[in-house]
Amino acid sequence: MFEPYMLDAWIVATLVALAAGCAGYFVVLRGAGFAAHALPMAAFPGAALAGLLGIARFYGLAVFALGGVAGLAWLKRAQRPDAATALVLVAMLGLGALFLSLSGQYSNAVYALLFGQILGVGAADLPPAFGIGIGVPVVLLLCFRPLTYSALVPDLAATRGLSGAGLDLLFLGLLAVTSAVALPIAGALLVFTLMVGPAAAARNLVRAPLPALGVSIILALLIAWAALALAYLTGLPSGFFVGTLSAAAYLAARLTRRLSP
Repeated sequence: MFEPYMLDAWIVATLVALAAGCAGYFVVLRGAGFAAHALPMAAFPGAALAGLLGIARFYGLAVFALGGVAGLAWLKRAQRPDAATALVLVAMLGLGALFLSLSGQYSNAVYALLFGQILGVGAADLPPAFGIGIGVPVVLLLCFRPLTYSALVPDLAATRGLSGAGLDLLFLGLLAVTSAVALPIAGALLVFTLMVGPAAAARNLVRAPLPALGVSIILALLIAWAALALAYLTGLPSGFFVGTLSAAAYLAARLTRRLSP
């Protein structure tokens, strides 16, 4: 489990958890769970196209995830937000199926992209993981007050000159690149659990915003590390353990809150 060839996987898992735990707190705070589920799906065809073209996987993931953000922003002008998100979701899934069928690697590629295969992470995944794992938390911490105000008291935020649409676009962009780098660990179907599960558990355990953010990051790290270890020991997909452990963390936090005086 701690062999030299596993070092890349441990580093990427740690960096992804830092970004996911931080972004996930704002997903829960802003009620953006559906978007957190849709954007990894938007990234899914990017990985398939990258494999078809023979380019680095991350670039395809990032371009399509950010394209999903642009699609959401454009469609929200004419549709309800949930309808716009659903339209982006189904369109990108269709593109992913097309690109995978053209690549001739349908079954194996679908399994890895949808459910995650962290043990397949290599040195090529390290530069984007470092960029996202450090950059996303830094930007979100710098924008912590505006993002929190716009989520909790949007009217007050507007009176202070904070652009709700601008903050939404910034947040969705950060969520998109986080999804792109996290997809190899949890897969497109389950990556949102690494963002939503720890953050939702943290919100049940701690009410103050900044401490809750810290707890969310710690839980995401523990879940990512445990999922990697269990995937190595069992040979099962890491996404399964990410989803299961995230759900268990949330249920434990809910139970703790109910039992606390």
